[in-house]
Amino acid sequence: MNVLVINAGSSSLKYQLIDTDTDTLYAKGVCERIGGAGSLIEHKQIIKGIKVKKESPMKDHAEAMRLVVEYLVDPEVGCIKSMDEIQAIGHRVVHGGAYFSQSILLNDDVLAKLDKCRDFAPLHTIAHLMGIKGCLETMPGKPQALVFDTAFHQTMAPEAYVYALPYEMYEKYGIRRYGAHGTSHRYVSAEMAKILGKPVEETKIVTCHIGNGSSISAVKGGKVMDTSMGFTPLAGVEMGTRCGDIDPAIVPYMMEKENLTPAQVNDLMNKKSGFLGVSGFSSDSRDLESAIADGPSNPNYERAKLAVDILKHNIKKFIGAYTAVMNGLDAVVFTAGIGENNPHLRELVCEDMEFFGIKFDKAANDAAPHVSENTKISADDSKVAVYVLPTNEELVIAKDTAALVAEL
Repeated sequence: MNVLVINAGSSSLKYQLIDTDTDTLYAKGVCERIGGAGSLIEHKQIIKGIKVKKESPMKDHAEAMRLVVEYLVDPEVGCIKSMDEIQAIGHRVVHGGAYFSQSILLNDDVLAKLDKCRDFAPLHTIAHLMGIKGCLETMPGKPQALVFDTAFHQTMAPEAYVYALPYEMYEKYGIRRYGAHGTSHRYVSAEMAKILGKPVEETKIVTCHIGNGSSISAVKGGKVMDTSMGFTPLAGVEMGTRCGDIDPAIVPYMMEKENLTPAQVNDLMNKKSGFLGVSGFSSDSRDLESAIADGPSNPNYERAKLAVDILKHNIKKFIGAYTAVMNGLDAVVFTAGIGENNPHLRELVCEDMEFFGIKFDKAANDAAPHVSENTKISADDSKVAVYVLPTNEELVIAKDTAALVAEL
């Protein structure tokens, strides 16, 4: 089944066309600056290896979708002859609140419930709604499915997701741990279970999705027991511009000392913290690694090193905590932009972890700086397997969509 996977942002729309019968990626691309000046499309036809980048006016997501279809069916840069060859559309949705614990086909009731999730992820949810509307206008007869980043984490027990606030805060406002990156955690934990060669029900895996946004999950028996992100994606480990876990009393303290509004302190924690806040010069892991490689002669060395050491320390703590939660550990997985491409961070995390059964293979890790396939970075006699697994959230979305449509 040919499934068009859509990941809509406030002014962008990423897409992939995937044949779920063969797992073949036919085309991928992104529409950027939708609704603004200089809007453009970047399109790649995978089979022919053709790339196109062109400015094209797009006033809204509906126009972006029409442009996507136009490129997909184009005789020169396309990969299908007509829109009829697209059997379904799958949408990546960041937050499903307490309404959605699994992927679901779109209907009026689902759309109404998704609209109620605006409070949990306002920018993301509004963008998703615009993407869905664009698809409805462009391809009204196509079945559409929603695949939620939060769904995989719905297996957590109440003691893992309920905060120790007055219980009515949970009842009235849905304040609880939801997690994020669930589609990625789901994919790599399933891949790791296959590698382990034992029944999924017997596996204990810590998955580390480390990128500009990062989260760590404890996956026991194929189900999430705990995850580092919380009510919002601000919680957990240090990230590119997000602070991760802090003492909540710091928030009113900063507001009082710096005379900040709620919006300003929220902006500080989400956009001015993390790598950027600690290092003082960049939110990009590559910039920090470059400064560290230069050594003390680089004026940014000390704080770049501190920023990376904080993340290392955070990840180690979560691996230890989640090993305790699962009463054991079979494997640790690194994935996403930094997890897949930063061997230095992986080494920092995995060294001095023998107590947890981790015996690191530095040579294997150093030989795989840019991973395109599953790579083992633990020693053969390590009790715990450590792997770098490229994530593939789009394939999960396409597979879920195809399975739901097949039941119609």
